Amino acid sequence: MNSNTTTRRRIRRTALIAGLVATVALPLGLTASAQATTGAPTAGAAAQRTVSGRASDDLTRVADFYGAYIDARLDSENGGLATELRAFYVRPDYLGEVAKWEELNQADGILRAQNVPLTWTVRDTGAAGRVAVTLTWGQSVTTRLVVDLDRNHRITRIGVPGVGGN
Repeated sequence: MNSNTTTRRRIRRTALIAGLVATVALPLGLTASAQATTGAPTAGAAAQRTVSGRASDDLTRVADFYGAYIDARLDSENGGLATELRAFYVRPDYLGEVAKWEELNQADGILRAQNVPLTWTVRDTGAAGRVAVTLTWGQSVTTRLVVDLDRNHRITRIGVPGVGGN
């Protein structure tokens, strides 16, 4: 075989691949374009969700912490990550209080439970340095917590709304 024949085969192969890609991609592109122009998702298409936040925002910090902490607790092989997350987000002097609470209650002091919730919601309370957390365990059973933070956005207390102490 000479180089001219090899070059022709490569060109044919490239053209064939390009044709296949166009055959598959073109209808997909038209569908996406049609969806974009109608503004409404087609049947079975999920609405797009977004999450945003700022590292300097108490609400974002608590939401990031609880999301990561719950994921780490669900991953039973990675108990060390939950400990690292505590060390990063919770002020060191309060970690001692969490440990005391856990010993007394035989439960996780961050979640205030022995297991891991199915969902969680974090919302602003309107008070500086205070965030509300709702943990949902299933069948609409919830635990409501109040999380206090210092100026550096580190957790200084986790408690029940309306109850002093932890």
